[in-house]
Amino acid sequence: MSDRAPIGEDLRARLISEPEVILEDRDLMRALIAANERAMGTNIVDLRGIAMKRLESRLDRLEDTHRSVIAAAYENLAGTNQIHRAVLRMLDPVKFEDFLHNLGTEVAQILRVDCLRLVIESADAPADDPALRRIGDVLHVAPPGFIDEYMLTTRAAPGRRIVLRQARARSPDLYGAATEWIRSEALMKLDLGRPDQPGLLVMGAEDPHLFRPNQGTDLLAFFAGVFERVMRRWLG
Repeated sequence: MSDRAPIGEDLRARLISEPEVILEDRDLMRALIAANERAMGTNIVDLRGIAMKRLESRLDRLEDTHRSVIAAAYENLAGTNQIHRAVLRMLDPVKFEDFLHNLGTEVAQILRVDCLRLVIESADAPADDPALRRIGDVLHVAPPGFIDEYMLTTRAAPGRRIVLRQARARSPDLYGAATEWIRSEALMKLDLGRPDQPGLLVMGAEDPHLFRPNQGTDLLAFFAGVFERVMRRWLG
């Protein structure tokens, strides 16, 4: 009947008793289908084989989507935990100077940003005030109108409260020595309880992909909401 060696009795018995072994092996099933198509010749179209290929392709796409959803869920969970830890650390200080120092050190490290700045507009206090220099470089006093102008981008409409962008720092005074290597930033406009004194929380990063315009802003909005409530108490 054939020159090929017959299948071993032990293997044949196992396949008969456990046929799911073949069904669960994708490569083996492909080989069997290909052998069946060769045996039928080129004049016969095996619709079952075509349907199986389409189902297999659809299964691959579903598996890729499933992996992407799981990865996104883990990333979102990690981001949530990160924001929660930063909020708890931000609430620890009992003095305003310690609060600002904490922002630029431990809170920034938790958030994995290279620079964190709080901008407050004021026409009275100059940026080079010695009192401001004593409390560190986290607090930046800017002239009226600075925040709205700084937040303007080609993609963000005026009035938007959170802006993420990949760009060089646009204000040397804001980042100081870090200006040359800031490549992306998150800008969060703050309501400090006084319409004549808006605030801005700025996170700058050397990584150009840390903040991108297509990222979600829910977690940053939560962090900014907690931050502005804490600031209202300090200012009060």
